[in-house]
Amino acid sequence: MSEFQTPSIDYAAVSPLLIVFGFALLGVIVEAFAPRRVRYAVQSVLTLVGLAAAFAATVWVATDLTERADGAAYGSLVAEGAIAVDGPSVFLWGTLLVLSFTSAMLFAERHLDGGLTAFAGQAAALPGTEAERQASTKGLEHTEVYPLMLFAVGGMMLFASANDLLTMFVALEVFSLPLYLLCGLARRRRLLSQEAAMKYFLLGAFSSGFFLYGIALTYGYAGTTSLAGIAEAVDGRIGADALLLAGIGLMAVGLLFKVGAAPFHAWTPDVYQGAPTAVTAFMAACTKIAAFGALLRLFYVAFGAAESDWTPMIWIVAILTMAVGSVLALAQSDIKRMLAYSSIAHAGFLLVGFVGLHQTNGNDISSLQAVLFYLVTYGFMTVGAFGIVTLVRDAGGETNDLSRWAGLGKESPLVAGAFTFFLLAMAGIPLTSGFTGKWAVFTSAAQGGAWPLVVVAVVLSAVAAFFYVRVIVLMYFSDPVGAGPSVATPSVLTATVIGVGLAATVLLGIVPGPVLDLAGQAGAFVR
Repeated sequence: MSEFQTPSIDYAAVSPLLIVFGFALLGVIVEAFAPRRVRYAVQSVLTLVGLAAAFAATVWVATDLTERADGAAYGSLVAEGAIAVDGPSVFLWGTLLVLSFTSAMLFAERHLDGGLTAFAGQAAALPGTEAERQASTKGLEHTEVYPLMLFAVGGMMLFASANDLLTMFVALEVFSLPLYLLCGLARRRRLLSQEAAMKYFLLGAFSSGFFLYGIALTYGYAGTTSLAGIAEAVDGRIGADALLLAGIGLMAVGLLFKVGAAPFHAWTPDVYQGAPTAVTAFMAACTKIAAFGALLRLFYVAFGAAESDWTPMIWIVAILTMAVGSVLALAQSDIKRMLAYSSIAHAGFLLVGFVGLHQTNGNDISSLQAVLFYLVTYGFMTVGAFGIVTLVRDAGGETNDLSRWAGLGKESPLVAGAFTFFLLAMAGIPLTSGFTGKWAVFTSAAQGGAWPLVVVAVVLSAVAAFFYVRVIVLMYFSDPVGAGPSVATPSVLTATVIGVGLAATVLLGIVPGPVLDLAGQAGAFVR
């Protein structure tokens, strides 16, 4: 009889994950035992402290990574090879934590809704019932959103660093399930919010099924769920294998659903519109970062030797995604739906960088470096833009109809100016972070020989610029409808989020070098 061997886990290396999950569990305990009158303050502070502590631990882990001869970071496999703590993992962890911190500040905003957060007081109360009215009268708040958010953040961090298919699937569910709940907890427009949550849940369950079936087929082909083991099996194959190609395709469906790529994008506009705007900001930035981290690791590490098989698929999906996002955004009359289609278009631009060079040659930009940098620029401009969306209101609360934004430049030049800058960044105008991000991914793709894809991306970028400019014209050159838009005065929380988003968008557009170099120093995925 063989002896049982205790698994070896480097707890220091995964300390950021443990901190986030630890604070999430602590939040559950607070929700169970703390008096209701203090839960909001305790939970919001606990969440911000936990995210800040995890970020500090991430910086410490980053400084402890070994360096290769070229100065790039090189990590190690921990938890019996299930988690990869390497340069890309740590870079993604830091980005996720910073953007989650700003999103948590939007979660905690109370000044805009008469002293209450944007979340329902009782999620179980049906819209329009006496129970809902009593919850509103008593000023109840759904403070469970904070531990739910922390669980989602922890799942995203694990998803981006998973080195095993089963670990990746568990992480996918850990961050997806809290998001399904968060989408249905809006205080206003409850039915729309609950419809969004149901759509997201049903389509997300289907995508998870595809992903799990792909894992089963890949395991049948390689005999292992380890990414390194799969890479070894793929590298030693002779000719194409139907089992492998089916596994790649099915897992791609699950991951492309999460990034909002066409034709798996149908959930995005409905969920972005119906979810509380703070949750939309969190999802739009952080889910895309985690999903692209997992997509890069899976296809570069496990399926790198089969690049010629999956590259045509990525080309087709990238072109379709850019076209759908850029064209359908033109027909939108809701600002959140327009930003949803904008996020779809950005997913397509990211996929353009995905097929670029895998390794740097001299001064060339690797696809990994380009995509990591683009994810940072996209995250900050998106969170800042949705922060501004929370400020434009009418008697019923937040107003997202584009007609209600007419004349915003006269009503509030500061808010309109900030939103204009974010829109110009999304359009990729020079001197903004959006321009440097697109330049990085397009350059990487062109250097990798995908110049036809870059030409298509540039043309569709020009199409996408039209619907951004349309909103700018509406704000400055259109007459207000009725009494015109009303802009609420934010608390220091939302103002800080918008300010940080603006500062990052400006700095990454004018001085992108430090972050671009940091993305380059992240090195390659450990195998």
